[in-house]
Amino acid sequence: MCHKKIFSLVLVCTLAIGLFLTGCSKDEILDQYNNVVQSAGNTALTSDFSLKGDRAYGDDYYTGTYTADYKDFSKTEYLFGGTSIERENGKDISVSCDLEITEGTAQVFWISGSDDPVILLEATDSYSETITLPEGGNYIGITGNNFTGHLEVNIE
Repeated sequence: MCHKKIFSLVLVCTLAIGLFLTGCSKDEILDQYNNVVQSAGNTALTSDFSLKGDRAYGDDYYTGTYTADYKDFSKTEYLFGGTSIERENGKDISVSCDLEITEGTAQVFWISGSDDPVILLEATDSYSETITLPEGGNYIGITGNNFTGHLEVNIE
């Protein structure tokens, strides 16, 4: 956790010095800072190469579709999200997902900042709701323990 704070401080200082020297307006500085924070947050998402299923992003990294068949899956995948301070498409996202568990356990979750994850699904079922994202890091993902089954996620 300490490394994240140091990285954030260095990033903010570097950005501030760079923008000070270029003479940007306050709005331009905030836009640039938001872009840097968002780019850094995208690295937390599980890469397409490492995912068990197929993901297609929508308008940004917060939206899209994901479909996967899992077999003996015991990891965590971060499917959608980021760290925008001000998301261009607004704070609301509509999340719908279907989870089918054949063996083991699985949880579809939403994690925001340093808060505990909110479990959206943890049994064979469907979920559909609009979520209002607070500023900062927000991710939707799945974690499994010897999970065999199927997941479909759609976020708009």
